[in-house]
Amino acid sequence: MPLPSLSRRLLLLGFATSALASCSASLPRSAPVPQAVRRPIVPPTQDELMVMYGPVEDGGFLIPAVPFERVDPRFYRQRVLDPTGETPGTVVVDTPSRFLYVVEPGGTAMRYGVGIGRDGFAWQGEGVIHWRQPWPRWKPPNEMVARQPSLARYSIENGGMEPGLKNPLGARALYIFQNGQDTLYRLHGTPEWNSIGTATSSGCVRLMNQDVIDLYARVPYKARIVVRQ
Repeated sequence: MPLPSLSRRLLLLGFATSALASCSASLPRSAPVPQAVRRPIVPPTQDELMVMYGPVEDGGFLIPAVPFERVDPRFYRQRVLDPTGETPGTVVVDTPSRFLYVVEPGGTAMRYGVGIGRDGFAWQGEGVIHWRQPWPRWKPPNEMVARQPSLARYSIENGGMEPGLKNPLGARALYIFQNGQDTLYRLHGTPEWNSIGTATSSGCVRLMNQDVIDLYARVPYKARIVVRQ
C-alpha cells in the first residue's frame, strides 16, 4: 500500500539527514594552529638563585658558590624579552650595558651579566664562535707579557697557564673569529664574580663561571656573534 505523501517526505528527509551526517563525518578537520613557545619572563627566585650560583663540581674542579646577594640583580642570568632584533641562535654582546644575550625562538633571549675588559672595548662587529674550550689554558698575548713581564712564564712560547680555579679564563672559553681569522677576543669565565657589570683592567668579555658553563651549553660551534659598542 503506497505511503501517504507526508510519510514519504519524512522518510526522504531522514535519508538526506543521514547522508549529510555521513559526508560531514568524512570531511577532514582543519589542523590545529601551532602556538608560539611561551617561556616565563620573570626574575629568578631566591631558591633558583641558590641553585644557579651554588657550588659546582665540573671537570675535576669544585667551583665555589657565588655570593649572589652581593651582585646587582640586573646581572643575574635570566630570560627576558629579546631587545636585540637578531635571529634566534645569535649571541649579542651589549658592551655599554654589560649584557650578553643568546637570542631564542619566540621573542625571548637568555641574558647574562658580563664584565668588559680593556681588550673587550677594542673590537666590535660580527663574527662566529669558531672554537670552544672547557677549562682552557690561558696564554696571554705577547703584548700583555711585554707590559707585565711577570706573566712571561705563562706566555704562548711557554705553553700558558694550566687550567684551574685560578686561571683567568675560568671554566669555559668561546673564541671569536672573523673572516676566518682569530680576533683574539674571547667570551670566558672568571672566578672574580665582583667584576661582573664593571670595566675591568684586562681581559675580554667575562662571565661568572656558573654562567659561562650555562652559556657554553647553549652556544654551538659556528654560532653568529654580534658585539655592539
